[in-house]
Amino acid sequence: MKLRRLLPVLLLAAGMQAALAATPMTLDDYLALTGPAPTAQLAYGPAPSQYAELFLPQGSGPFPVAVLVHGGCWTSKFGGITQLRNMAGALAARGIAVWNVEYRRSDEAGGGYPGTYQDMHAALELLTKQAPARKLDLNRMVAVGHSAGGQLVQWMAGRAKIPASSPLYRANPLPVPNVVSLGGLADLRNEAALIKSSCGRDTVELAGTPSRERPDVFVDTNAAELAPNGSRTWLVTGELDTISPPRVAHDYAARVRKLGDAAEVVILPGASHYDEVAATSPAWPQVLGVIERALGLTPAR
Repeated sequence: MKLRRLLPVLLLAAGMQAALAATPMTLDDYLALTGPAPTAQLAYGPAPSQYAELFLPQGSGPFPVAVLVHGGCWTSKFGGITQLRNMAGALAARGIAVWNVEYRRSDEAGGGYPGTYQDMHAALELLTKQAPARKLDLNRMVAVGHSAGGQLVQWMAGRAKIPASSPLYRANPLPVPNVVSLGGLADLRNEAALIKSSCGRDTVELAGTPSRERPDVFVDTNAAELAPNGSRTWLVTGELDTISPPRVAHDYAARVRKLGDAAEVVILPGASHYDEVAATSPAWPQVLGVIERALGLTPAR
């Protein structure tokens, strides 16, 4: 009898708990994310923000690698590498090594154009040097970026197409054939208005100013201008993302498909811009599945 009386209460409590769990994450929820300490922190330059965190799984390797690049609207105001430790810890627990990259942002000395992009080069060059000793398998690698970090990892995939006249040119850069962009804002040319409204950033901060030598500032900064490059991109976006709405993912995918690259759009039901990077989010199993498919750890769909 007592159980019968308690049953409606228990069901109501369970329903409230499920509803609470499904509540989309806010910016405050995102800023509160934490994760384990890294295995090592390694500098790739002299500035305080020029370093990467290495998370190694248990075992002897060789390990597949996820390069993580945080967002934050290209500024230091909205967290970054610390919050992505949440994802890094979850990936390491799945046997995936993580290279969690910090970088100079547009409001830091040396950040913006060209410094932020040069930091991406340097971080990947250090990863290449560390790989043999750390048992990292760079033939099984995916670059995963969130928001502004999505723009940077999508840019990584096209680095080999940067003109030799650009300060961002590098000969024989490490290939980044697999990219997962989580709520990315990659199309600097066509999404300038959205980037301004969502992040308060102007193109000049992210792509520099035109000059006689560089009249088009997007030829070496805009991921879409560097396609086709043979990469495969998964554009993963929360259904309720207002920073980088699903339309952005669909538009970018359509553009690079026309050029010949592979792109897949994945929409996370009931998820916000911040659920995309939280291992505690109901969206995480779907995000993890995409990352593992990109690494070849599960069959492609």
